[in-house]
Amino acid sequence: MVNYILQVILYQVLFLAVYDFFLSKETFFTKNRWYLLGTPILSFIIPLIKIPTFQKSVSQDFIVQLPEIFLSPEKVITATLKTQDLAISVNYIQILFCVGVVVCSILFLVKLMKIVNLIRSNEMVKESKFKLILLPKQSKAFSFFNYIFLGKEIKANQKEKVIQHELVHAKQKHSFDLLFFEFLKIAMWFNPMIYFYQKRITLIHEYISDAVVAASETKEGYINNLLSNFFQVENIAFINQFYKKTLIKKRITMITKKQSQKMNQLKYLVMIPLLVSMLFYSACSENSSSELATNKKELSTFYSQIGNDTKLEKSKGTKETYLDFYMGTKMPKWKEITYNDLTNEEKNEFDNKLKETNKITSEYKDNFEPKLFKGENGRNIIGIIINFDKLKKEVETEEISFRTIDKSPVFPGCEEGDKKCFSLMVQKHFVKNFNMELVNTLGLKTGKKRIFIAFKIDKNGDIIDVKARAPHKQIKEEVLSVMQTLPKMIPGEHKGELVTVNYSIPLSINVE
Repeated sequence: MVNYILQVILYQVLFLAVYDFFLSKETFFTKNRWYLLGTPILSFIIPLIKIPTFQKSVSQDFIVQLPEIFLSPEKVITATLKTQDLAISVNYIQILFCVGVVVCSILFLVKLMKIVNLIRSNEMVKESKFKLILLPKQSKAFSFFNYIFLGKEIKANQKEKVIQHELVHAKQKHSFDLLFFEFLKIAMWFNPMIYFYQKRITLIHEYISDAVVAASETKEGYINNLLSNFFQVENIAFINQFYKKTLIKKRITMITKKQSQKMNQLKYLVMIPLLVSMLFYSACSENSSSELATNKKELSTFYSQIGNDTKLEKSKGTKETYLDFYMGTKMPKWKEITYNDLTNEEKNEFDNKLKETNKITSEYKDNFEPKLFKGENGRNIIGIIINFDKLKKEVETEEISFRTIDKSPVFPGCEEGDKKCFSLMVQKHFVKNFNMELVNTLGLKTGKKRIFIAFKIDKNGDIIDVKARAPHKQIKEEVLSVMQTLPKMIPGEHKGELVTVNYSIPLSINVE
């Protein structure tokens, strides 16, 4: 979105530069009016024109594993939700944008109500083509659609020319032009080019009216009449005013200017190379904008997907990174990229991240396959694909994986084959028995810490051969102690015989 807005502003700068250098001095007022109305619209459309990019096919080879178990889950989940909410909903740029839109909308409504009040509270003279609003003790003169506001203090011999001038604005619906830019100012209040556009369209309106009225009398007489008037000015941007001191010199210059030759209309052809270059830039900017996005630090996003039947989960981190991170047992449906597709900053971050991952998983580093992906939001992602087949060690012939067993072990109180219930009961057991106060006294860095537990349920339903990897020795000892207090399970069966089953469960704890 930011890249799109920057392109819109850039194109408006270029369009206005062409207008100021090539067209503003010409007397093709009507054509210039449509140029100033059309080019802002084009600046919004052109960035949307893209050339679709090729996508690489991604092979998939997946394995199921038990879901992760959270220790002190209410704290972990609450912290994750708070982080995600802050990152997503509490976006200060969006808040600032909305505040600007609200303020500009209020100012617009205030000015609009001011005009409505002038219409309601003052004398109205209805004519066939317009409605004249007479303002007592005022020397103002301006128009809004078919309403012409005229101060009673204006001299009688000047009123006719003022009305003729404002009537041109009314007939040609110049108020629509000014309202168009008012709405653009509300939507893009931060864009200075909209204000420049509105000033130029206001001047074009005056040129058009001056040209029509001056044609009915001598130019010298009209200029003298223009110079002799000094009216009060209403500070409303979307009304056509007869007198604006800042525009008088330019209006007189244009009135005295000779009619531009038809050959000068060829200047509009400069639009062709300008439009072609804009279309070319926009068409090719998809990749460059993605590179820009990946080369910018943002709050990291962590993706995970454990198991074939689980959905892709994501959560926002608290640190800004160049790359996002994915860990799961299946290949995500993103386009896979190579190391050479990364920027220098991303390569450095990828190398450091890989070193950290290898330290954590040094014992099983062959089981974790690093990948690189292009995310849907344009950010590049480090992916760690976990291969649980390789994590299995040599076991006795009577031992079997829970993935292929006919009847898996059952946690007391759960139904047969209900892995979710099994995982939930283990989680409840840890929440009840694990000493969370111990975790916060070991000097570990704050945040979520991962623990991996491997154990077996033998033919008698007993928990045996418990092994754990934890970020601290005392945490490992606490985990082993809690595992020893697990109740006796209903053993698994395979082909009618009782068997020993291997289990591997990841756990998370939250260090405060």
